[in-house]
Amino acid sequence: MTELTGKVNTQYDRVEDFFHLKNENKRLATENERLRNLLRQNFESPDTINKIVTDSIPSDTLGTHRKWLYKMAKVVANSVTSQENYVELGRGSNQQMKKNIGVVDANNAVVGIITDVSENFSVAMSLLHKDSHLSGKLLKGGEIGTLNWDGKTPNIVSLVGIPKSAKVAKGDTVITSGYSNAFPQGMKIGYVYSVVSDKTTNNYLIEIKTAADFYNLQYVYAIDNLQKEELNNLMDKVKKQNQ
Repeated sequence: MTELTGKVNTQYDRVEDFFHLKNENKRLATENERLRNLLRQNFESPDTINKIVTDSIPSDTLGTHRKWLYKMAKVVANSVTSQENYVELGRGSNQQMKKNIGVVDANNAVVGIITDVSENFSVAMSLLHKDSHLSGKLLKGGEIGTLNWDGKTPNIVSLVGIPKSAKVAKGDTVITSGYSNAFPQGMKIGYVYSVVSDKTTNNYLIEIKTAADFYNLQYVYAIDNLQKEELNNLMDKVKKQNQ
């Protein structure tokens, strides 16, 4: 009887530890959200170097303007083996989630971009999606190309458009270029897995191993660009003027 009681108590402790671990992971993810939003790179001031007249009172008493806001979300579903992979998140418009904002994992590695939002859920197009065409940059040389996924091997994507004049080797880091409103510059995308000279063009054929582990996504962070609307309105104005 004592042996049976001991086994039951052991199983109970394991279950209790499991739920404690889940709660601890959520607590840590929430704390990371708070700390990330305090980072200096999330703030960006307007360029006032060439200002002709200097105002005596700054428009922002802190002298800085928040550009990027991190929003933690729990992954409720995820696919990696289809041609069109998505990551479903347990956070929607009622929790300030929006379309067209980038998503990264706990290590700031790129996961995808939000494409659809309901009241309490949102869906991100994964980097492992045949229609995902994110801009990527070689950290060492600065050359910029486009990331594509051929639908074959999860965690391996292609970087196209890199000229043969570039110095690139296996293990080199690939980051976001900053040319997209969805991600800040410098977020990790992955590492060069292989480099092959394309005989039909002046470019390399480069395979990238993603920095994000798409097999093990639990909590992610959506990165909202709070200055995007102003830039979009300006571009819309320019386009109307040129019509």
